[in-house]
Amino acid sequence: MAHISDADEAIVQEFETLGAKVALVRDAIGRVIFGQHEVIEQALVALLAGGHALLVGVPGLAKTRLVETLGTVLGLDDKRVQFTPDLMPADILGSEVLEESEHGRRSFRFIKGPIFCQLLMADEINRASPRTQSALLQAMQEHHVSVAGQRHPLPGPFHVLATQNPLEQEGTYPLPEAQLDRFLLQIDVGYPDIEAERRMLLATTGVREDQAFAVMSAADLVAAQKLVRRVPVGDSVVEAILALVRSGRPEDGGRADLRELIAWGPGPRAAQALMLGIRARALLDGRLSPSLDDVVALAPAILRHRMALTFAARAEGVTVAQVIDKLLTPYR
Repeated sequence: MAHISDADEAIVQEFETLGAKVALVRDAIGRVIFGQHEVIEQALVALLAGGHALLVGVPGLAKTRLVETLGTVLGLDDKRVQFTPDLMPADILGSEVLEESEHGRRSFRFIKGPIFCQLLMADEINRASPRTQSALLQAMQEHHVSVAGQRHPLPGPFHVLATQNPLEQEGTYPLPEAQLDRFLLQIDVGYPDIEAERRMLLATTGVREDQAFAVMSAADLVAAQKLVRRVPVGDSVVEAILALVRSGRPEDGGRADLRELIAWGPGPRAAQALMLGIRARALLDGRLSPSLDDVVALAPAILRHRMALTFAARAEGVTVAQVIDKLLTPYR
């Protein structure tokens, strides 16, 4: 029988402790958000992996409520920005104001914007102009902002959970590809099933409604994110991730039967996102190592916003979801 070292036992104990906390987190979220189990799981995967998430769905599906609940349950300092066509970058990042002291000396003082928090909810992000959308780019990638040549670090952990209405709706601007790539996951939020909707109907129209409460702290989340990066990934799973991502690139040895359908495919950041995502998903399920099933489960959320179809493919009614489904066929 193989001997388990003290270090291995300590890691297993850390995993079990985190698993117990995550179970409490899920239970606390489930008291407020009904159904949507896959959406909740993917949102937690994004946060445990240290990334950002884009929630896409029609209005009224509790996307905003989910983000607010996550902030409360995880003990994060959260702020909300409602994106509108007239929103300016300074409304998010902050700005410098000229102040005059009592001695007549003038100086600039930086007033921080709402982005200086641990969980920023960018509500209806695609209703703002591209200029304002791009104000988030540096913050999401580098965790600091530059205003008037001065660098201002953001608090840690820092996450952006953005909600987006379908692009077919009026008054929306599509997010640029570079910004979409900064989101670890694109989570598609659909309508709840009838049982979940019945529970929601009864729970939210009565005298008293359940409220979210803190289960973890920001320090707990940071520790969990460090633990996620220590989860071992088998060589076969690593090779599957590389093969899957590269097969979606038409110019880089992609699948011959799909090459004519894909305009551009996922870059290396997609493979990095999959590696982190499957580690976080394994921990959420109480497993010490991810499997191919995790790759198949998370690939649509990680790839769908990192690929674009050719005009000919769109004209034939082909969707990104169908292409990803074909890419995943060898791994099922």
